[in-house]
Amino acid sequence: MIVLYLLALLISLAGMVALDRRFTLFFWRDARRAGIVLAAGILFFLVWDLFGVGLGIFFRGETEFMTGLLVAPEVPLEEVFFLTLLCYLTMNIYGALTRTRMSAA
Repeated sequence: MIVLYLLALLISLAGMVALDRRFTLFFWRDARRAGIVLAAGILFFLVWDLFGVGLGIFFRGETEFMTGLLVAPEVPLEEVFFLTLLCYLTMNIYGALTRTRMSAA
């Protein structure tokens, strides 16, 4: 059970990849640009998290479902995968909305 949350995030990311590939939403539309946007989003939110930790706003919760590995003080490994999922989901939604708008025009 120690990796259950990480496993759930990885399965969700696999779903995002499958949707992206099936409907050409983000990486399958322009992989270079998508990689830059995804990396920038993850970096932005990681910096946000670090500021929140530094200001005493964010704390790591202990549960039996997480690995316990940290990438920075109070920032668990799972946070990186969560932020990746969050950014990928956002860009897939954006890709779907712009694709729908272009089709309607």
